[in-house]
Amino acid sequence: MRAVTIAIVGIGAFCAAQLVPYGRAHTNPPVEQEPQWESDATRTLFYRACRDCHSNETEWPWYSFVAPASWLVQHDVDEGRSHFNASEWGRAKQHGDEAAEMVRETKMPPWFYLPLHPHAGLTPVERDQFVAGLEATFGSSEEEPEPGDHEH
Repeated sequence: MRAVTIAIVGIGAFCAAQLVPYGRAHTNPPVEQEPQWESDATRTLFYRACRDCHSNETEWPWYSFVAPASWLVQHDVDEGRSHFNASEWGRAKQHGDEAAEMVRETKMPPWFYLPLHPHAGLTPVERDQFVAGLEATFGSSEEEPEPGDHEH
């Protein structure tokens, strides 16, 4: 009897979660401007491994419409776009200079993204190529600032 009660409560909670409006109104704002990619190969690797969270061209999977997964997906896309959005380049401070470091340290794409998006995985050779392309496109966070170029 206890298992039935737990199941009923679980199903009720799942159904109630579907009433929360956050996470299902998926929008892809228009692409305003892309970075000046160093090469087509860098752009191709970006679109394969990073596009869903770091552009306005997200492909929303079926589970992104079902709570609570929809909440997590929406949060990840909102967070990714706020740090680095290749579709709104030049609009606000972007963190392109950190992109190569994040890929080099295998922090991007994140480990939890890869099981459901195996196409986003990078081989070691692709990772090295992508890091070099990102550094050529955006510079490196390890570079010294230009004279007169300082944060306020």
